[in-house]
Amino acid sequence: MRDYDEVTAFLGEWGPFQRLIFFLLSASIIPNGFNGMSVVFLAGTPEHRCLVPDTVNLSSAWRNHSIPLETKDGRQVPQKCRRYRLAAIANFSALGLEPGVDVDLEQLEQENCLDGWEYSKDVFLSTIVTEWNLVCEDDWKTPLTTSLFFVGVLCGSFVSGQLSDRFGRKKVLFATMAVQTGFSFVQIFSTNWEMFTVLFVIVGMGQISNYVVAFILGTEILSKSVRIIFSTLGVCTFFAIGYMVLPLFAYFIRDWRMLLLALTLPGVLCVPLWWFIPESPRWLISQRRFEEAEQIIQKAAKMNSIVAPAVIFDPRELQELNSLKQPKAFILDLFKTRNIATITVMSVMLWMLTSVGYFALSLNVPNLHGDIYLNCFLSGLIEVPAYFTAWLLLRTLPRRYIIAGVLFWGGGVLLLVQVVPEDYNLVSIGLVMLGKFGVTSAFSMLYVFTAELYPTLVRNMAVGITSMASRVGSIIAPYFVYLGAYNRLLPYILMGSLTVLIGIVTLFFPESFGGTLPETLEEMQKVRGFRCGKKSTASMDREENPKVLITAF
Repeated sequence: MRDYDEVTAFLGEWGPFQRLIFFLLSASIIPNGFNGMSVVFLAGTPEHRCLVPDTVNLSSAWRNHSIPLETKDGRQVPQKCRRYRLAAIANFSALGLEPGVDVDLEQLEQENCLDGWEYSKDVFLSTIVTEWNLVCEDDWKTPLTTSLFFVGVLCGSFVSGQLSDRFGRKKVLFATMAVQTGFSFVQIFSTNWEMFTVLFVIVGMGQISNYVVAFILGTEILSKSVRIIFSTLGVCTFFAIGYMVLPLFAYFIRDWRMLLLALTLPGVLCVPLWWFIPESPRWLISQRRFEEAEQIIQKAAKMNSIVAPAVIFDPRELQELNSLKQPKAFILDLFKTRNIATITVMSVMLWMLTSVGYFALSLNVPNLHGDIYLNCFLSGLIEVPAYFTAWLLLRTLPRRYIIAGVLFWGGGVLLLVQVVPEDYNLVSIGLVMLGKFGVTSAFSMLYVFTAELYPTLVRNMAVGITSMASRVGSIIAPYFVYLGAYNRLLPYILMGSLTVLIGIVTLFFPESFGGTLPETLEEMQKVRGFRCGKKSTASMDREENPKVLITAF
């Protein structure tokens, strides 16, 4: 009795067919990179102040002093949400009195921005913030917009796997691409913030569903050695490429509606991929559609210039494999004993706080000194070496030490931002990017680490629960950025402290590197200090087994 990998081994590891699938599925991830972070520019908040209408009869001196000053980061800047009462200063102007000379400005009565705001156009021509005045009393709507996008991501992660199991990987992949692209296009015609936000939730659902299904499809079609690289480098690197493309679009297109239109075009370009990306043969076999699965493998063999056997899949053999039943597991099994419950709680904390760090750093780009477009590009660029570093470290070193190490690195440099003088902007930006490097490296290792900790019975459930915790972290992250409006350094102090804290917690995990993957709950290692075992032959065989990666996602 042979498994799928043994049956299809004649195709080879890295032929034209595998290369085509690898790059096409990875390319389908690129729109996820810029859609996931597009809110940085769509909901950017430019410099603003209360509007003083031209119809108000004020002298140039009083018009220049119509906005009260406040101290921010050691500098006197105009207030964003208050102005002096126009009736009073218009009266002083008519009497010929001078501000600050004849009239003490600190004693003047103030009022809210009753006539709206005027926005700087130095960075953005228009955003949803300037369109619907999401400032001052309504500034809470901006982080909520981002959080609700990630609520959509959370909902999409629930349904994507079930839909692809029911209707097939390929159909759901292209359907979710259509959802992401189609509803992004509809967002262009939003007439108010509420409409935009509801559509953004749906875009979030399509975005994560597309990502998850492309990941599953790749790991099921590609051969053993290739799917490991695909799952750790392929999808992540192409996501980062999409992230880097975003500021390029935004630099040249500074109106939010036109930017959204431009960001939908790459999704339309993915339509021809339908004729090149096949359905998953594994899924077809699970549905007893053996002939269709054979046709796909025959085409792959032809593309690789390999002569395929006359009969590839023996229905009787594969039906026997499909008839093997796994015992049922329940969510309470993750808390069955004190040891398992401790590992689960620690895993949830690790995923959530690492996710907070990653998304808060990504979304906090507008609060950095310097050019927002360059900073966003650097934030995406730093992810590429982070993914390569994570991949290399996972191949050779104990898991908890390398994850804790990069978390200490990321959190430590973020805490150093507060001691950098304000004039040293490049140093601050460099430290933030190094912090992003550490957090991104840790984030990309968590799937493998969690999959190795839990036994087969609950592995999929454990990764699902911890992955859900990361979605909760992404929902919280925009509010860390929101704190930057009150104190520029506060987000870095909080993110750095929490990242170092979770790095310390990581050291108390059992070590999964060098041991065989547990098959039962009783085989799970204990939570106890610093210990790592020798790598066994059995563990090397299991590590090569692709089912770990498929199950992990």
